[in-house]
Amino acid sequence: MITPVKQVNRFFMLALAPFIGLIICLLLLRPPLEPGDLIHSGLSEETITPQTQAIRQELTGAKEAAVQTSSSIKRTTELYNRTTSTMSTIVQSASVQAARPETIYNQRISSKLGVPIERVNSDRLTIELYRVNPGTYKGYAMKVKLKDPTAMKMAMSSEPGKAETTMQAVKRNGAIAGINAGGFADSGGKRYPLSTTVMDGKYVNGFQASFKDLFFVGLNDTGKLVGGKFFDKNSLDRLKPQFGATFVPVLLQNGKKTAIPAKWKVSPKRAPRTVIGNYKDDQLLIIVVDGYNESGSSGATLEELQGRLYKLGVVDAYNLDGGGSSSLILNNRVVNNPSDGNLRPVPTHFLFYK
Repeated sequence: MITPVKQVNRFFMLALAPFIGLIICLLLLRPPLEPGDLIHSGLSEETITPQTQAIRQELTGAKEAAVQTSSSIKRTTELYNRTTSTMSTIVQSASVQAARPETIYNQRISSKLGVPIERVNSDRLTIELYRVNPGTYKGYAMKVKLKDPTAMKMAMSSEPGKAETTMQAVKRNGAIAGINAGGFADSGGKRYPLSTTVMDGKYVNGFQASFKDLFFVGLNDTGKLVGGKFFDKNSLDRLKPQFGATFVPVLLQNGKKTAIPAKWKVSPKRAPRTVIGNYKDDQLLIIVVDGYNESGSSGATLEELQGRLYKLGVVDAYNLDGGGSSSLILNNRVVNNPSDGNLRPVPTHFLFYK
C-alpha cells in the first residue's frame, strides 16, 4: 500500500522533470562567453591607447594654461589695485596741494578781519560775520564764499514802485542773509530802483548809460561780482550780469583806489554805510557801518571805508545805498542798528541762500 506522502513526491518529480531537463540541456549546449562578445568596439587597442594619451596630454596642457592664466590674472589684479591705490593717493595729494594756495589766502584774509562771531556753512555757501571797530566807527563785516552761483540773488518786488525792508525780502524769499542794494528815486508815492537794474538776466527798465559817477554792480552767470561804469549796453552785456543795481561811487577797481567825487566826500561826511567788494578768489566782503543819524556826524566817511577795504586786500569795491537804507540781516535777525530806528523799505536787496 502506497502512502499519501509518497504519492505527492512522485507527483512533483514528474511535474518538474521537463524543466530540469531543459536546464541541463542549456548548460551542456551553452557556448563559452568572451568579453569581446559582450562589449563590441570598432576600435582596436592600438587605436584607443594613443587617442587616450593625446586627450590626456591636451587636458594636462589645458590645466597648465588655466593655472598660468589664473596666476597672470591674479598678478594683474594685484598690480591694478596697487596702481589704483597709488593714483588715488596722488590725486588726494594733488587736491590738497591745489587747495593750499586758496587755504593760505583765506587765512590771510581772515587774520586781518579777526575772529568771526558767527558762521554759516552749507554746500552752497560759507558766511563769516566779523565786528569792525577801528575806533572812528563801528559796524560789521560779512565775508561770503559762494560755492554755488545761485546762492546769491537780488530781490525786487514784482509790483513796480513797491518797496520792502531787507528783513521782509529775506523772509519772503527764504534767504539766510541779506543786505540793501542799489539806490532809489521816489515818485508819486512810490519808490523805484535807480538807473540800470538787472533782474533774472533782463533789464528792468532798459539800459541807461552811466552818468554823474553812477555805477552798476551785480553778479554774473558764474557767480563773480561784476561792476563799474558802462557807457554802452554791449559793454555790460559782455559781462553777462544775472542781476544788479546802481548807485555811486566806485571805491576800488582792480586793487587800486578810485577818485571819490568831491560831493560824496562831504554830503554827508559821515553816515551809516553799506559797501560790497570782492577778493581775487571771488569771495565777497560786505561792510555795514552803524550810525545814529544821517546828519554827517556819525558813521564812516567813504575815504575811511575805501582805505579799510584796500588794507583788507579787496580788489573791487562799490558803495551801496547808505544812511537809513543800510541793513544787514543774518539768521533771521537784524545785525546792524538802522539809523531810522527801523529798517527802511527799499526797492532792491542782495540775498544769500543756504
